[in-house]
Amino acid sequence: MHASSALPPPSSLLRRCWQLALLALLLAGLTGCAGQRRLEEVRQFAALSPTLTSYAELSQRYRDTYQREQPYLTAAAAQREKAIDEKRRDAYPDFMAIQQAVVAYMRALGAMAGSEQFRVDDQVKAAATGIKTWPDAGITDRHVSAYAGLTRLLARLAGGRQQDQAVQAMLREGYEPMQASLEAMSTVLRHYDKTHDNERAIVLGMLDVETSFADNPHDRLLAVLAKAHRQEKASEYRLLGLRHTLAARHVHEIQTRHQALVQGLEGAPASVRVATPAAVPTATGALP
Repeated sequence: MHASSALPPPSSLLRRCWQLALLALLLAGLTGCAGQRRLEEVRQFAALSPTLTSYAELSQRYRDTYQREQPYLTAAAAQREKAIDEKRRDAYPDFMAIQQAVVAYMRALGAMAGSEQFRVDDQVKAAATGIKTWPDAGITDRHVSAYAGLTRLLARLAGGRQQDQAVQAMLREGYEPMQASLEAMSTVLRHYDKTHDNERAIVLGMLDVETSFADNPHDRLLAVLAKAHRQEKASEYRLLGLRHTLAARHVHEIQTRHQALVQGLEGAPASVRVATPAAVPTATGALP
């Protein structure tokens, strides 16, 4: 009898229940809003993947450098550049594999954030062979390991519908290999830019030399054509300088957006940092 009299009246208990229920709803709502906002940010991040097409286009141009240079080379220079051409063609599949793994990771994230089923079987098969180091282009063992980590992560996702929590788990687990892979892409782009500068120097240098010897009146038409061709090539290389700069900025934007997504997670990796500004290529015509 005395113990029961210590209980709060029914009206007070009911009021407390309502307060707890409202608090639970409020917390659930706040959590839901944060989750929805994060998913939207992930979808926006994934939508940036087409910008990496510029990397693929510049990779193809890098691979075919010798074909464009050959008409402007001396016999000795052609022999030297031919040996370099073989190395470029050997490296090209690995340089492209890094980009393909990054794009597949972004697409998988976007699909999970959109509550859609996404199969990465084709991407995993394409990336199954692995890549090797390319010291001349700056690709080290760390970048090779990062590529392998991304492909292993994608392989575990193949063929299944993921829960919402998988987005956060994939962001955490993919942070290190994704960041290192993007760093590798930036390194490769700088290598492409140096190759572009070298090609420009060879082609325009040869045209400058040959044009200077076309002062004979009988060679007037040849001189006019040579000067027009040089102007066309100079304009071409200037526009390519812009493409190199934009490609580097696209990679850098994806790197910083990815870091921001991971920084917003509870229990984010301790290695999360703000990316340093991307190096601006030095090719003529680069954006300010």
